Amino acid sequence: MKRFFLYLLFGFIVFSCKTKKEVVTETKKVNTEQAPAKENTTKRRIPPVAPKTYETPPAKTTTTKTYVSDTERYIDTYKDIAQVEMRLYEIPASITLAQGILESASGNGRLSVEANNHFGIKCHEWTGKKIYHDDDKKQECFRKYNDAKYSFRDHSLFIAQRDRYSKLFQLRKEDYRGWAKGLQAAGYATDKKYPQKLISLIELYELYKYDQAVLEDTFKKSSPVTDIEEVDEVEVAEVTKEEIPVKEEVKVKPLVGKGVYIVSKGETLYSISKKHNTTVKELQKLNGLSDNTISVGQALVVTASSDASTSTTATTKAVYKVKKGDTLYSISKKHNITVKELQNMNGLSDNTISIGQVLVVKPSSKN
Repeated sequence: MKRFFLYLLFGFIVFSCKTKKEVVTETKKVNTEQAPAKENTTKRRIPPVAPKTYETPPAKTTTTKTYVSDTERYIDTYKDIAQVEMRLYEIPASITLAQGILESASGNGRLSVEANNHFGIKCHEWTGKKIYHDDDKKQECFRKYNDAKYSFRDHSLFIAQRDRYSKLFQLRKEDYRGWAKGLQAAGYATDKKYPQKLISLIELYELYKYDQAVLEDTFKKSSPVTDIEEVDEVEVAEVTKEEIPVKEEVKVKPLVGKGVYIVSKGETLYSISKKHNTTVKELQKLNGLSDNTISVGQALVVTASSDASTSTTATTKAVYKVKKGDTLYSISKKHNITVKELQNMNGLSDNTISIGQVLVVKPSSKN
C-alpha cells in the first residue's frame, strides 16, 4: 500500500514538471515568433522622405542712386520705356529721350509732374482725363495720364501714324541727326534750333547707346560729319573716325586767347556774363545769338575788343562764325588747320556745329 502511494506521488511530480516545461517552452515559442513581427512594424513606421522645400530668397537690397543732375535721373528712369517704344514703333530711343528731356524740362515741367504728359500732347479727340495749361493760347487742353509710359506710347503713335513723318522711317534707326532734322522739317517744332538742341542732348548724354542696345549687331555708328546742309563725298571721306578725339581726352582751358571763352557743362549765358563782367544781351550781340541757347564746348566771344591786341580785326582772325553750308572740314581748309585742331581748340567731341556758332580757328599763341 505504501509502495502504491509512492508511485502515485512520483507520477504526479513528473506530470507537473512536464506540464510546466511545456508551458514555458510554448511561451518562449510565442515570444520568439512575435519578435520578427515587432521588427517589421518598426520598419513600416519609418516616415516617407519629406518633399524638398525651397527657402524664400532673401529680399534684394535696394541701393539709392546718386545723380549729378535731374537730366541724368530722367534718362535712367525712362530709358527702358524709350527702348520698348523703339522696338515696337522704330523711333530711335535717343530721339524719344531727348524730346522728353527737352519738352518736360527733365521731368520737372508742370504737365509732366501733374499729368504725366512728357511731350505736351494736346487733347484733340482725347476722352480721358484732362489738364488745362497755358501754351500757344491760354488754358489749352492737354492729355492727362495715369502713368508716364502712356505718354511715351502716345508720342510713338503720334509720329508713327501721321503721313507727314513717314519719310523719317526711311532713315536708319541710328541716324539720330537725320531724325532730329526731319522732325523739324515735318513741322514737329517751330524752333529753328530744335534739331541742334536734340543732337546736343543726345551727344552730351550719349543717348545713342540706347539705340545701339536695341539694334545690337545691326547698329552702325552715325557718320562723324554732322552738317547743317549736305556735304559732298570728298569732305566726308577726309574726316575719319581717328581724327575725332575721345571726349575724356579733350582738355580745353576755359579761356582760349583773349576775349574767347569755351562753354563748360552747366554754364549759361547769364553765368558767363557775370564771369566776364558783361551782359547777356552783349554776349548775344557779339556772338550772333537770337536766344540764350548755348552748348558745351561752344566758343563765345566775351569781350568787345578795344586795344590793338584784341581789336575787332584780330578777333575776326582768331574766331570764325559758322555760316549756312559750313562744316568743320570746310572751315579747317579755309584756315589751314586740321579738323582735329579745330575740335581741340573748341572742346568739340565730334563734328557737330550750328549756324551762328563762333569757333576758335587759331591757337592762342598765334592770336
